[in-house]
Amino acid sequence: MKNKYVFVLIMLLAILVVSIGFTNIYVSHNQQTEDEEFVVLTSFYPMYIATMNVVGDTEGVTLKNLSEPQTGCLHDFQLTPADMKLLSTADVFVVNGGGIESFMEEIAMQYPELAIIEASEGIEFLCEDDSHGHEHVLHEDDEHLHEEEIDADGEYVDEAHNHDVNAHAWMSVELHRKQVENISNVLAEIDPKNRESYLANAGVYDGKLEAIQVEQEKVQLLTQGAATIMFHCAFDYVAMDYGLDVAFCMDLDEERQVSAGEVAEVLEVVEHEDVKYIFAEELYGASMCEMVQKEVDVKVIYLDPLNRGDYEMDSYLKGMHRNLELIQSAFAN
Repeated sequence: MKNKYVFVLIMLLAILVVSIGFTNIYVSHNQQTEDEEFVVLTSFYPMYIATMNVVGDTEGVTLKNLSEPQTGCLHDFQLTPADMKLLSTADVFVVNGGGIESFMEEIAMQYPELAIIEASEGIEFLCEDDSHGHEHVLHEDDEHLHEEEIDADGEYVDEAHNHDVNAHAWMSVELHRKQVENISNVLAEIDPKNRESYLANAGVYDGKLEAIQVEQEKVQLLTQGAATIMFHCAFDYVAMDYGLDVAFCMDLDEERQVSAGEVAEVLEVVEHEDVKYIFAEELYGASMCEMVQKEVDVKVIYLDPLNRGDYEMDSYLKGMHRNLELIQSAFAN
């Protein structure tokens, strides 16, 4: 009987040793997997969807987004301790640039080794003109050239943000194709192991974006030169794609209180510029548009600024195609 107990004890000890061994192997394997994980972090929704299409299902790459998908543009976004912790785990941070991410100086100071991909590198942003809300393009020889960089003291220099740049470049399909190209090319340099995957995925996505751009060019036959008013500065890039003439632009958001004088100014522009179309985001522009339509005969086209939505790979494509159909329908009737 004593031998039986000894045998059972030996068996239990053997099982314990084997279990501990397997546990150590499992923990070691998981730790190794985590150590090898390549984390790509994006600043906000448009950058996330673009990067999602570049990363795809590339093995060993994890994609995360800094802000919530319904945040919208990051004009008043404040970094939290949780955001800073998330940034500490990232290998790459993909941003739009042009002042959209106003917190970049803080990030550059906290994480000087963090690789930053500026999706809008090389893109000529539209710039707000102080005379009546019109826009013009910043060219390479412009005095206020778009420029973002880390200076010698490690501070983030954003010249573009200091000169009222309209950085909503993702709203132009042509420029968004350049953003996707920038993201894929720099990711391929930073993570050469997955170079082929990034470039192949970007190529597939670019083909889909090109198809929408071709459709836009057809609709442009209807829209070219038409005088319009924009109640969201992001739509100035839509105007650029469709050859529209922006007679007036007023940015509306949840904090914007429109005065009677501004309404009168809009009505004056409608009359003097023979404006027939107003582009707005319904979430913030509906009230203003209703006031204007009570006074003058204009068509209101509610577009999606594509700065919030769900995390589906085709979200941008679907949203841009819906915008296209709305514009085509309004101008065809």
